Amino acid sequence: QMADPFLYNTGERSHYGCLGHEVPIEYLKAYICRPSFFTDKAVIVVHDVFGWRFPDIRYIVDLMAGHGYITICPDFFKGTEPWKSTDHWVDFPDWMKSHDPMKVDKEADVVLKYLKEQCGAKKIGIVGFSWGGMAVHHLMLKNPQLTAGVSLYGIVRDSEERYRLLNPTFFIFGEKDHTISLDQIFLLEDKLKQYCKVPYKIKVYPGQVHGFAQLKPEDMKPEDKPYIEEARRDMIDWIKMFV
Repeated sequence: QMADPFLYNTGERSHYGCLGHEVPIEYLKAYICRPSFFTDKAVIVVHDVFGWRFPDIRYIVDLMAGHGYITICPDFFKGTEPWKSTDHWVDFPDWMKSHDPMKVDKEADVVLKYLKEQCGAKKIGIVGFSWGGMAVHHLMLKNPQLTAGVSLYGIVRDSEERYRLLNPTFFIFGEKDHTISLDQIFLLEDKLKQYCKVPYKIKVYPGQVHGFAQLKPEDMKPEDKPYIEEARRDMIDWIKMFV
């Protein structure tokens, strides 16, 4: 088995006590955290391949809620097994076939309906990491109900249909990401300049690898910490600007 070229090390992780709780939404389960005051603004967090129970993702949900948003992370894998760090990398393409980040429209609609009808949300943003970053890119092309999006290191698949974003979208990348070459990032920038009619932003963080932005504070290396914190601030600022 070759070394994992794509997934960051999930071994050394501290325990995380979550601030929110789990809720059923139609056929989905979701983790939700609310701020301490009333708000009609919400954010959907799209998990990576490790799924909606992964502590790092729940940490991000709690972080967004702390900034004043009803924040929810639904199980986009619909109860099926997430990828595990013990799984074999050769099986990843097959696993991806049944976990397609472009097939999230129905789940997004279910969650949007819940946020509007049950939580009183009027403006809804979305942020997604890795697998979730690809899902966010897709949804920002398809779903006008999402006021703004942040896609963190979602692999960029090139086609002419990928650039006509409906609402403001921010793309975050790590400079040392094994899965996303700088060429792909330059191409994205080029095509967005040509086709995109709404505000967008692309930013590459020096020295950072895939998955860098969702580490919990106690799991950060000192040399990465400033970039991780900057990426998170940038993500929150983008949402605050538009949602």
